[in-house]
Formats: sequence, C-alpha cells, structure tokens
Amino acid sequence: MMEFWLISVPLDKISCQSLEKLKRVSAKTGLATSSRFHIPELKVGTLDVLLGVSDDLSRLDSYTEGVMRQTSQCLGEVMEEFSGKLLESMLANGVDLATYVTRFQWDRAKYPTAQPLKTLADIISKQVSQVDTELKSRRAAYSHVKASIQSFERKTEGSLQTRALTNIVKKEDLVLNSEYLTTLLAVVPRTAYALWEKTYESMSKFVVPRSSRKLVEDADAGIFTVTLFKNVIAEFKTNAKKHKFTVREYNLDEAEKQKQEIGHLAVDKKELYRTFLCWLKVNFSEIFVAWIHIKVLRTFVESVLRYGLPVSFQAILLQPTKKSWKQLRKQLNSLFKHLDPAAATGKPDVVLDIPDGNTSQQEYYSYICYPIKIHLVDPS
Repeated sequence: MMEFWLISVPLDKISCQSLEKLKRVSAKTGLATSSRFHIPELKVGTLDVLLGVSDDLSRLDSYTEGVMRQTSQCLGEVMEEFSGKLLESMLANGVDLATYVTRFQWDRAKYPTAQPLKTLADIISKQVSQVDTELKSRRAAYSHVKASIQSFERKTEGSLQTRALTNIVKKEDLVLNSEYLTTLLAVVPRTAYALWEKTYESMSKFVVPRSSRKLVEDADAGIFTVTLFKNVIAEFKTNAKKHKFTVREYNLDEAEKQKQEIGHLAVDKKELYRTFLCWLKVNFSEIFVAWIHIKVLRTFVESVLRYGLPVSFQAILLQPTKKSWKQLRKQLNSLFKHLDPAAATGKPDVVLDIPDGNTSQQEYYSYICYPIKIHLVDPS
C-alpha cells in the first residue's frame, strides 16, 4: 500500500519554522519525502456554507473512494487473465497514481475555481453518481454473459452420465432423416464393455447388427452408439437398464441451437470485454482525479474553518516511508503542538455529527491531515 498525507498548517511564524524543520528532519532521517502542494484560491462563502460543505465533502469523500475501489475491483476481474498488466491500466490522466498525486494541478476546466464550493462539490457528486450507476449496469451485463458461458462450460464437464454431449456427438455419428431408423447413445461402464458388445444386439429384434461404435470415454465409462428401429426404442431402453447401461436423451436440433447460442455469447463477451475494459480505464482515471480534488477541497475548507480569514495556510504532501508512520506522526505532533496543545497531548478521536443521523469518526490532530491511501489491488 502506498500512502500520502496531505498536511495543512497556518502561515504564522512558528508554523513556518516548524514546517522547515519538518522538511529537514524528514530528509535527514528518511521518515518521509515532502513537497509543496498547490491549492488554488477558491471562493470561501459564509461560515454556514463552509460548515455545510465540510459535511457534504466528508460523505462525498467516502462515497467516491468506494466507487473508485469498486471500479478498480471490476478492472481486476475483467483483466484476470492479464493480472500482471493491471497496474499499468490504473492510471490518472495518463500517469501512474503516485505521479498524479505528487504533481497535482487543479483542473480548472472541470472544476472552475470561480464557482462556489457548494457548486464544485455538487459537480463532483453528480459525476461520481453517474459513474456509479453506469458501473453497476455494465458490470451486471458483463457478469450475465460471463455466467451464461460458465454455466454452459460446467455442463460440458463431469461424468458422461450427466454432461452435455453437444461437443461430443457429431451429425455423422447419427442416422438422420430416416422414417424407420434412429440412433441411441448408451453410457457403458468401462468394466462392462465386453458385456455391451455381447448383448446390445439382443436387446431387441430390430437392432442393426454391428452398428455400435464408441464415441468417447472417461475414467469411468464410455458412450456407444447403437442403431435400431424407432418402434423398439422403449424395449431397448428397458433391457439396457437391466444391464445397468444408461441411454442418454439427445436432440441434434437442440444441440445445434446450443452451439449457436454459445457462439453468440462468446462474441458478445468479446465485444463487452473490449468496451467495458476501455470504459473502466477511462472512468477509473476520472474517479481518482475527482477523489484527489475532493481531498484538496476538504483541506481548503478545513483550513479556513480552523485557521480563519483571510485565507492563509500552506499545504504540504508527505509520503511516509515504511515502518516510520508512528515516528513521523510523533514528530508532527511535537512540531505543531502550539496549534492545539490539547490535541497534541492525546485528545481522543473527534466524532463528527452529520445531519442525516450518521456519525463520522476521524482522527483529530493539532494540524490538518488527510490521508490518501492508494491500495486498490488485492495482492492475492
């Protein structure tokens, strides 16, 4: 898992000095890599608007991350045969996800900074909702075709007593278009081949001599053809059953229809695969980009709410090195404890009340911190 921390601190003298010290310590000790993170000037609005947008963005953050992970999961399912190339397909604006985050630039075309914060949140919410709806529809269509093919494939597996015979029996194996004759298919245990050869001609007076031929066999049994007159089918089946031979029902017309159906399904799956894969790549990028913009909006709104007006804060992007998270967090708490001494000394997690009756629990620090966790592919 790759993780970034989007940090915001006010531009007062102590915080600026602490920030410079953080950069030096991080570089010297290898706790993290750090870089300036540009957040554009956005329309602030009233305090009530900021509080409302803050709640909206919190919910939108979770919702967007969920849709993004569903999209990446779908991408993994569709590309299961090419899993080694999965990460290459998970890009944001044509670059890998870490590069996009570290070189982030606000997309003014999609999200005009002249628009109110509430409008920007609504634009992203509508975009994510549309992707979510279409993802469910496309996923259902692809899964239906895939399940239909798998269902047919399962029917072609198993024992000769039950498996579909569509790919086993050919036209030339059967007597067709005869007014009097027909061909039956009998499942004969491998231990009873000799008994079959000895008895099948005597199971009815109207069995064509030496008409039996083995079509296929597995570890337990084989399928044999036998040609006989149509009017003695019932008699032959009864006598075959006495010897523990099973006569399989087989309809050539239905088998041909099944072949055509599976052929159409294979074509449908190939086309759906192509279009769905393309759609997933494009929309994964769109959702990831939207998600990072939400993080930026949350950082801006929270910075204004905490540090006040006029807008005066600095954002920095940290990428903690492995096994250094606790040490880095301790360093941050020490450097910025002047912003909120209570938080730096172990203030419990803050529970945010949300108007719809839900609560959102989020760790509270003396500085603003939003984690960006890039962990979208199941390593298993």
